[in-house]
Amino acid sequence: MKAAQYIQAGKIEYREVPLPEPGPDEIRVRVAYCGICGTDLHIFKGHMDARVKAPQAVGHEVSGTIAAVGGNVHGFKAGEKVTVRPLDNCGTCNTCKAGFTHICEKLRFLGIETAGGFAEYWTVPARLVHRLPDTLPLKLAALIEPLAVACHDVRRSELKPDDCVVVNGGGPIGMLIALCARAAGGKVTICEINEKRLALARSLGFRVINPLTDDPVSIIRSETGGSGADVVFEVSGSEPGARVITELARPRGTMVVVAIYAKPVPVDLHKFFWKELRMVGARVYEKEDYEKAIALTAGGALPLDTLISKVFPLADLQKAFEFLTQTPDAMKVLIQCNDEVKE
Repeated sequence: MKAAQYIQAGKIEYREVPLPEPGPDEIRVRVAYCGICGTDLHIFKGHMDARVKAPQAVGHEVSGTIAAVGGNVHGFKAGEKVTVRPLDNCGTCNTCKAGFTHICEKLRFLGIETAGGFAEYWTVPARLVHRLPDTLPLKLAALIEPLAVACHDVRRSELKPDDCVVVNGGGPIGMLIALCARAAGGKVTICEINEKRLALARSLGFRVINPLTDDPVSIIRSETGGSGADVVFEVSGSEPGARVITELARPRGTMVVVAIYAKPVPVDLHKFFWKELRMVGARVYEKEDYEKAIALTAGGALPLDTLISKVFPLADLQKAFEFLTQTPDAMKVLIQCNDEVKE
């Protein structure tokens, strides 16, 4: 089969590699599309060489159809549309035993610690495969993994209908969180500094604030009788974004930290104490979040197609990464992994 493999920082090679046979408990997926996420960009830049064993195909935001199943696999058949939940937990650590398998102490992330989806075929454990409705377009289905992240974040927030919601950061995950929060009944404002992303958010009907030109804290407080937002999602990954969350949240409000911070940043713990705030971490997703994301995508209520900036063929994965590094306002870039895709 053909695969686009990470070789070293800044270098991807499109090459022929062995086609792995599925083991007894595995499924081989014919990959239709695989999305590029922020983690993949970090891999491309060489930031994750300690976890990726080059040469290796990476990628994990996959949609496709079943090509073959192992002898112990039941309930799946060739040709069915599927996606993959790429979290391979150990099942034996205390965290897994407590039921939190998505943050397993020995978690292997498919497409990082193992070969990934930037290939014509991807062989994965059958227990991580989710069947899709036959009517769901495979291009949209490639957004289910990041949408599951957003579903998890909103579920962790315990957001209620009519809650005032602020999303710090209007990138792909921030926009998906905003869409999910609005679908759950929240009144959503997006804070973002990129003008093109602001324009996209406006076109999707969101209230927007550019913190470079306006003061989000003053605006949100003025609209909430001086209190602040019920829920604040920190998705920007910036120090200013972290600093402002305790200012934006109302007393007894909730702050959900979604962004990955490479090093500690200041958070006002006095305001955290004074206002009796709740801070929640939200990492990846659980099985129920995947099922929710599939239902939302299949239902067609979310304008997910507007988030797809560009589609590249598998042979051009190098160009796709270069495009993303040079285009800060891009949203979702997909890789078409087979020449012919039956939607």
